[in-house]
Amino acid sequence: MTTTTLPGGTWLLGDREVTRSGYGAMQLAGPGVMGPPADRDGALAVLRAAVEAGVTHIDTSGAYGPHVVNALLREALHPYPRDLVIATKVGADRDAQGGWPTARRPEDLRRQVRENLDVLGVDVLDLVHLRAGDATGPRPGSIAEAFGVLAELQRDGLVRHLGVSNVTAEQVAEARSTAPVVAVQNMYNLAARHDDDLLDDLARDGIAYTPFFPLGGFTPLQSAALSRVAGRHGVRPAAVALAWLLRRSPNVLLIPGTSSVAHLRENIAGAGTELSGEDVAELDAIGR
Repeated sequence: MTTTTLPGGTWLLGDREVTRSGYGAMQLAGPGVMGPPADRDGALAVLRAAVEAGVTHIDTSGAYGPHVVNALLREALHPYPRDLVIATKVGADRDAQGGWPTARRPEDLRRQVRENLDVLGVDVLDLVHLRAGDATGPRPGSIAEAFGVLAELQRDGLVRHLGVSNVTAEQVAEARSTAPVVAVQNMYNLAARHDDDLLDDLARDGIAYTPFFPLGGFTPLQSAALSRVAGRHGVRPAAVALAWLLRRSPNVLLIPGTSSVAHLRENIAGAGTELSGEDVAELDAIGR
């Protein structure tokens, strides 16, 4: 790790150094992550503001929109800054009702990688996560065939680094036996601590852990302890939740999402909240 002006410093993601304070672009699509945003200029402004703030890790997916968010990224930031890492996901499509049907056949994955390349306007994708499970969470079962397809695309030079998302610990191990994994992206926050052991194992092996729904997602975090700690620091509970994640382990990469420049800046500042040992002990009790 080295220092940066953003909270948390940096992490080596494969061979790319990224800020641990990143940005998740899902909320830039329309309602239900479908269609264009109501405020297109505002969405472009958020992406530019993230980069101007020093963020070098942006998370996206071709399924957002679908293709809407990737097109916004290209319009706002292309040609991309050399230090910017754009992480995307494959393994799910969208249907007309806004669902997320599984799409992990070899032909699906190859198509999705090509679509990400085309819409983002790049020759190589920095990081591709295989999204496993379904909309309700991880599901047991082998991901070897699907991850093997991504490993082939990596050997073909279309993908630099590989990750997995929405997975069990067993699936992480299976993927790692197939090809190097630089990041795992699962649901995790103050109240959802099921991945504690996996997170610690990955930290020991130098693999990033990127929690999605770091603030609770569609059910925002609510806790008397969280509110008390936030009150002591004079910040919003979301700031404390992000700061706790950065303190939880050095391999945690934050990707909170927003469609507002003001909220983006608030998230970045909030993640830098200095928590005391007493604060951390009180917060740790929430998920245990």
